Amino acid sequence: MVEVVFHRDSRNRLSSIFARGHAEFADESDDVVCAAVSAILQAARLGLEEHAGIALEAHQRSGDFSIRWPTQHRDDPAVRAIVATAELAIAQIARQYPAHVTCNTGRETG
Repeated sequence: MVEVVFHRDSRNRLSSIFARGHAEFADESDDVVCAAVSAILQAARLGLEEHAGIALEAHQRSGDFSIRWPTQHRDDPAVRAIVATAELAIAQIARQYPAHVTCNTGRETG
């Protein structure tokens, strides 16, 4: 199962995304659910880095993804649109494939 968590800071602004696992919907090369989640998260990262010009704290490898953006950019309309759209898209996939994807909201610690 892919577990995706969208963290919010103390002001309820999206601040980071963490994902772990594999959907196991089909064999690895045919897993469209895992591919969809991965594509959305990678598009969010690309949008933040290239469109919004944000330097991210990022980690990405098979089955393990995390991005965090600086506090000073969390009110930027482009940043908010990119990450909110990713959250909506992942939530929709989680509703369609609840045995394979979870989408949760967490609180940033520290």
